[in-house]
Amino acid sequence: MPVEAVVFDIGNVLIEWKPERFYDAEIGEARRRAMFDEVDLHGMNDLVDRGHHFTDTVYDWADKYPGWRNEIRMWHDNWLDLATPALPHSVRLMRALRAKGVPTFILSNIGVQNWDIAKAEYPFLGEFDRAYVSGHMKTAKPEPVIYEMVEQDCGIAPARLIFADDRQDNIDAAAARGWQTHLFTHPQLWADRLMAEGLLSTEDAA
Repeated sequence: MPVEAVVFDIGNVLIEWKPERFYDAEIGEARRRAMFDEVDLHGMNDLVDRGHHFTDTVYDWADKYPGWRNEIRMWHDNWLDLATPALPHSVRLMRALRAKGVPTFILSNIGVQNWDIAKAEYPFLGEFDRAYVSGHMKTAKPEPVIYEMVEQDCGIAPARLIFADDRQDNIDAAAARGWQTHLFTHPQLWADRLMAEGLLSTEDAA
């Protein structure tokens, strides 16, 4: 079925999201591994993604682990250093799609405050036709309800949506609802898929 709209994840699709890389550079790999073994930082971040306040959540988490307080607070205080750099080829693909009149959406697990920070740092995030932000939606991928909410809001049949995400579980959940999907590993492979779908020419996708 022809694609009517293209849906992008943010982390590792439009912007690199590598917390472990940041901490390895800041405190060394050994200490980072020890901290991540003791502290469920991704669980903390999941709360933020579901609408909990960014500052309050991270600082409260830091207070629970006084031995790692300063390091945990870095998740908040240095958040843009965790979410960097942008992937320029992916951004070009979004702009090429829009130039062709193809609607482009964001569907991302990201907190309310983080979304505001990201938009200020990366203005291209404001160029999408619609942005579905988990923090505002109070749910997160891969829960089926978040995909249903997108369908209901945009009014496009699931089979006419194509979704790029870097996580297999998120892709599987979308596919279970009938979405077309692409497991994102590299911008060129995403470009190839968009060309295969007839959405972009070789020149458009460069």
